[in-house]
Amino acid sequence: MPKAIYEQIYRELKSRIESGFYPPQELLPSENKLIVEFDCSRGTLRRAVAELVRAGYVQTMQGKGVRCIFQPSGQATFTLGGIESFAESAVRNHWRGTSTILCFMPLEADESLARRTGFPVGTPLYYLRRLHYLNDRPLILNHSYFRQDVAVGLTAEIASGSIYRYLEQDLHVAIINSKRVVTVEKADGLDLQYLDMDDCNCLAVVSSQTYNGDGVMFEYTQSRHHPKFFRFQDNAVRKTGI
Repeated sequence: MPKAIYEQIYRELKSRIESGFYPPQELLPSENKLIVEFDCSRGTLRRAVAELVRAGYVQTMQGKGVRCIFQPSGQATFTLGGIESFAESAVRNHWRGTSTILCFMPLEADESLARRTGFPVGTPLYYLRRLHYLNDRPLILNHSYFRQDVAVGLTAEIASGSIYRYLEQDLHVAIINSKRVVTVEKADGLDLQYLDMDDCNCLAVVSSQTYNGDGVMFEYTQSRHHPKFFRFQDNAVRKTGI
C-alpha cells in the first residue's frame, strides 16, 4: 500500500482530534464510514488508526469501535514516542514558532565531543546553535551536531528553515529512530544570555541521538527548554503475561 495514503488519513484524523471535531471520550465514525469517506482500503485505514493508537490519540475496543482519548494541553507539548521537528511541534500546539541561527560551523569530533555525543572521534560534523521562539518569546536553545556525510550541503540558510524537511525531501534521508534522555539542569551562561528565563535558574534538557535508515547516528541534539513551557508526553501500553 502507498505509504502516503495512510499518512494523509492519519494526519487528517489527528487534526480533527486536536481541533475538537472528535471530542475526548467520543467514538470516531465507524470503520466502514471512514473507508467510504477516504476512499481507501480497510488495511490502509487500520494502519492510519494504528498510528493514532501509537501516538496516544485513540484507543481501539474490540467490537465497540475507536474511542478518542486525546486531552488538550495548555502548555507546549513535545512527544517522546515520535520524531518531530520544532516547526511540526509548534504547528501541532497552535503556537507561532520561529528560529534564529546563532552559530553554524563545520568541525570534527574530538575525544570530548565523542564521549558526549556518541559520534566516533574524527567524524566531520556541522555544529548549529539555534534559538527557538514560541509566540515571539525565546524559550528553547538547541545545540545540534549533524554528520556532514548525511546532511550533505547543509547551510545556515537551510538550517533556519526545517533541517528535517531538507533531509527527507531533498536528500531522501530516512529518519527512523531517536534515543532520548530527559534531565533537569542548572541554566548556564548561554541559557541566561539567550532565553527569557523569568525567575527560573534551571531547564528541562532533552538529549537526542537520531538514526537514519542504515542505522547510522547522523544527529545529536541537546534541546534546552524553559521549564514553565515544557511538557513532554508519551503513550505507554502495559504488556501482561511477562
